[in-house]
Amino acid sequence: MIQFFKDLFGRNDATPSLTLEALGVDMHSHILPGLDDGADTMERSVELVQTMKNLGYRKLIMTPHIMSDFYKNTPAGIRERLQQLQEAVAAAGIDMELACAAEHYLDEGFLDKLEKGEELLTFGDNYLLFETSFMNEPLNLREAIFRMRSYGYKPVLAHPERYTFFYGKFDELLELREQGVLLQPNLNSLAGYYSPAAKQVAERLIDAGQIDFLGSDTHSLKHTNVLQKVVSCKYLQKALALPLLNNQL
Repeated sequence: MIQFFKDLFGRNDATPSLTLEALGVDMHSHILPGLDDGADTMERSVELVQTMKNLGYRKLIMTPHIMSDFYKNTPAGIRERLQQLQEAVAAAGIDMELACAAEHYLDEGFLDKLEKGEELLTFGDNYLLFETSFMNEPLNLREAIFRMRSYGYKPVLAHPERYTFFYGKFDELLELREQGVLLQPNLNSLAGYYSPAAKQVAERLIDAGQIDFLGSDTHSLKHTNVLQKVVSCKYLQKALALPLLNNQL
């Protein structure tokens, strides 16, 4: 297997002329193998790590989904898979720092764990990455935010530009940030990957200086292919001029 990785990654001629080196750290991806809808094999995970290195990253904080109904991942299971990937990446000779957290879906299971004091995987300064339904605003969204903060977490809303229930309600999205929610747009939104509306919201957030992290949300090579286009987007350069927290991780 070691020779397979060396043969696969012996050449770096796919490295783009522009990179994400200034961002340095990615704090949202689904690269850990076999845990969710991201990478399905160890070989594919290692390939993604090499591709992210080619894009300029020095550290990846990988965040598999935790959802009560679909992805019943646990901190222990995620850490075990992290160790396996670290070993495979080292065997492939790739110099990349790897860490893990999770992308928590805001459901009753999440709130129950919060109330019981069960471990929730965070990154950096107790940052807690969470997401909701894209279509329907949870009735308990603001209550959940209050509870996260009251338990000492710093909530980070993943890809705020993709929630259609905020479309036409930009001020409400900014109100969440005023309530202590950090905002993390997806890089590929800057290339219009998800929709024109998501691109517009991401750009408005950057124009307003209201973002805290940028994440790749990488699931597959399809996403890293788009990232190679994002590096030349003018709004990426504008975002990188903001006091983002990525490089502090």
